[in-house]
Amino acid sequence: MANPPRRPTNPMTAAEAAFKPVKKPAAPVREPSAAPGVRELVSIRIDRAVLDHFQADGPGWQDRINDALRQAIEGNVAKGNRSDDE
Repeated sequence: MANPPRRPTNPMTAAEAAFKPVKKPAAPVREPSAAPGVRELVSIRIDRAVLDHFQADGPGWQDRINDALRQAIEGNVAKGNRSDDE
């Protein structure tokens, strides 16, 4: 046979090959930054009232949110209420 057939010999095999799930590569594992105290850019959703409260005092509102979150974490650690232990 000089010319291959236009259709595959087994249409079921051809269909399975066409619709075979593609294996996606695993997402790279993110390791925490090595330098302590380095801030990381993130995007979070905050209630408007919370945002207004922290922005009311002007510039530095992101630092104030960070400080409030740090105090909440330190308060929970001191009480022994770590949420990531569950």
